Amino acid sequence: MVRKSRFIFSLFLFLFFISACLRSPVFGSERPAQKAEMNVLLITIDTLRADRVSCYDSRHIQTPNMDRLAKKGIVFSRAFSHNPTTLPAHTNMLLGLTPLYHGVRENTNFVVRNEFLTLAELLKESGYSTGAFIGGYPLHSRFGLAQGFDVYDEGYERVKFMKFSAGERKAEEVIGRAIEWLEGQESAWFCWVHCFDPHDPYEPPEPFLAQFEDRLYDGEVAYVDRELGRLLDHLEKNGMLAKTLIIFTGDHGESLGQHGEMTHGYLANNTTIWIPLILAYPGSETSRVDRYVSHIDIFPTVCDILRLEKPDVLQGISLLSGSEGGKQSDRTIYFESLYPYYSRGWAPIKGYIRDGVKYVQSPIPELYDLRMDFEEVHNLAEGQRLDVYRKGLNDITVQYSHPENEKARHRTDQKSLERLRSLGYVSSPQIAAKKNYGPEDDVKALLPFHNKAVRAWELYQEGKISEGFDLAKQVVSERQDVDIAYTHLAKMYKEQGKLREALEVLELALGNLPSNYGVIITYISYLNLAGRNDEVIATVESLQLPQMENDPEIWNYLGLAYSSKGEYAKAIQALEFSLSVDDEFAFAYRSLATVFLSRFLKTKDREDLARSIRNFEKALNFEPEFAAAYNSLGVAYKENGQVDEAVKCWEKAYELRPDVGYPLINLGLVYFERGNLTRALEYFETYKKDFYQSLSSRDKERVDALIQKCKREL
Repeated sequence: MVRKSRFIFSLFLFLFFISACLRSPVFGSERPAQKAEMNVLLITIDTLRADRVSCYDSRHIQTPNMDRLAKKGIVFSRAFSHNPTTLPAHTNMLLGLTPLYHGVRENTNFVVRNEFLTLAELLKESGYSTGAFIGGYPLHSRFGLAQGFDVYDEGYERVKFMKFSAGERKAEEVIGRAIEWLEGQESAWFCWVHCFDPHDPYEPPEPFLAQFEDRLYDGEVAYVDRELGRLLDHLEKNGMLAKTLIIFTGDHGESLGQHGEMTHGYLANNTTIWIPLILAYPGSETSRVDRYVSHIDIFPTVCDILRLEKPDVLQGISLLSGSEGGKQSDRTIYFESLYPYYSRGWAPIKGYIRDGVKYVQSPIPELYDLRMDFEEVHNLAEGQRLDVYRKGLNDITVQYSHPENEKARHRTDQKSLERLRSLGYVSSPQIAAKKNYGPEDDVKALLPFHNKAVRAWELYQEGKISEGFDLAKQVVSERQDVDIAYTHLAKMYKEQGKLREALEVLELALGNLPSNYGVIITYISYLNLAGRNDEVIATVESLQLPQMENDPEIWNYLGLAYSSKGEYAKAIQALEFSLSVDDEFAFAYRSLATVFLSRFLKTKDREDLARSIRNFEKALNFEPEFAAAYNSLGVAYKENGQVDEAVKCWEKAYELRPDVGYPLINLGLVYFERGNLTRALEYFETYKKDFYQSLSSRDKERVDALIQKCKREL
């Protein structure tokens, strides 16, 4: 474990501490700043198959700008990711360590601990300006990879009214922000550009949408290639290209249906762990290297080229070793796919590649000779003694592991941990792993059922309602451990207005998958919709799951439940914790504002009204099309005597959501109070025309009474 000194000592004690650290393999050295001359550009394209880069395979699409790098440098034809998910793959690159050592195994349950020395920190200590420009939520700064960056630009937009983790931004914005930053640099810099676009869902902009209508994934790659051209052109135009080390790679690939996997994150076939890797730097000569390399080799390579001392703890080797076509070294490349294990309790997948042979350890083991069968068509494991391979994997695990790697499953933010404990919650492991896994637990056995559940939801969305229901029910009856079969079936019931049936499905799911966070958060959200506040509170307070520490949604639901019961102090506490997790979460700001508004209406405390207005305004700052926030802010403005502002809010709310009628009633009442009975009547009659049939008998009487009162006084 590489530690960074965080304390201030007297000069003597400080120097003594540093000299001791330099002698210990557990600590990294604090290096004096030195004049840096060569820039460093790390380009990572999310979900990029190597065979979609035309210098690797020209049969699919042309990527002239990626090829532009290949023409200037070294193409590594057999480069591999250690993980087929975003956060751990990038952690491997930026730490130069395998997941066995740093402990970050997949996206949702882990945080990079700040004890580790990142490549950005090393370069910053060596005199570099550092900037990162991030395209997707899995690399949000809260997960720990912002360490060492002067700028960590992650301003992606959220998908409207979707969960907070659905954030991404297009490559043109990411690269545009990177170019802006580069224009302001006056000394050597390290710039990391991450483009998320090839990740599912595939939504390339025009003209790529039309050009690749039947191959949308390829269209995303072609779009990113065009945008990379802007970045390279900028470097060339400003004389920076000739003095910049460029590392271009993908974090992992995409299966696109091969091996029964539609996307990535489940299996560990070459479709998802084989990645492009191109190295171009001043003085590099065009070449192609066929030896096996991996992401952990990037960190030591940068040190080698920049002539920086390598931290002793690094587990990779420089890509320049043997890059001139020398004999392939006997490298062992470890890999794993543990998203299904940690998130669903399916059997783990681990393995290694050595001398062109790939061993995959799982209940249904796999063995491939990649020299003859790189597409992994012929599994050679059946009928063979695999003891030597199991032992090999065990030896690798012992060699690369660190005894504290499980700490990556715990949040590093002490302030947030203290707040969490103050609410009465302490994290514990998510899923109790089985002692023994059988073939029925193998990801390859479970994935077909997962795919059926996905197809069921697609059928429902295509308007084939009964077919979607039938297929989802079939999966639930055939396998009781496929979480999305339950959540998709429950969502179908909810969409049909059958919330009770949806909750029954989720309760069945919790009986079979009691620790599955996806099921739990869906269940809590539906309890919230049903107004079953006591059950929301009881469910959340019974949980001790690590995902809670990084999920603002669950605390928002808890705050809403307490608020509905009039327990405002507890509601505020839960919502403030939600915002400590994500200070841009518009829904939590709106919920907090509603709590203060509700309390004001009872106590008439003007400070609560001011807090309500401030939080509604914050919600709209982060979600400018949040109709419900506009409607509620209108109420707060009205209570504060800002009637004109209230009217504007209600008009905006109705403009954004004409399918919601509350703003019409509010507008009608304001104009009635102002004596403008004609306008008031227009709003009341519009409300009756559009929403009357869905009202209760009592509400119908109220609307009719308002309309009659307007007509009498006209």
